[in-house]
Amino acid sequence: MKSNVFDILKQQFNRLEVPAKTTLLKEGEISKTMFLIEKGCLRTWVNNNGAEITTQFFFEGDRVSSIESFRTKQPSLYSIESLEPTILQTLSQADFQMMIESSPELKKEMEEHLYKRLFQSQQFLYSFLKNNPQKRYEELLKQHPHIVQRVPQHYIASYLGITPVSLSRIRNRR
Repeated sequence: MKSNVFDILKQQFNRLEVPAKTTLLKEGEISKTMFLIEKGCLRTWVNNNGAEITTQFFFEGDRVSSIESFRTKQPSLYSIESLEPTILQTLSQADFQMMIESSPELKKEMEEHLYKRLFQSQQFLYSFLKNNPQKRYEELLKQHPHIVQRVPQHYIASYLGITPVSLSRIRNRR
């Protein structure tokens, strides 16, 4: 029977409740915590000359960290922020490392999770390169309708690489 990362690690987690608009990690800081979302929504974003560009959304059951920073102790390429009041289970870098090293099952499951995330990122990148904003929005509606239902429009527009006004026009055409 395949193990579940949460089941293996749950004794190491600490509960954290945060209000909406709480920054959990700032771009440029070293990530020392992994988050499991129990309830709520997080986003990752980058600063582009003062403009926030949303890169991903995460919801209940998702694991979130700046994995590159978390694993390599290099500065994070992005920030992590709550979009709504959120309940998190947190895991320290040291506890995670200890568990990965002592559990081949956990290491394999984490590897599979990372491959899945890489695949999702590649799909989004190629969609961004190939499709116009209308098509990207239609794909978002089809593949992730919960995002449109729960996330404020200006974050969705940023994620799609368009202005809120352009998103409003696209939505009005539907």
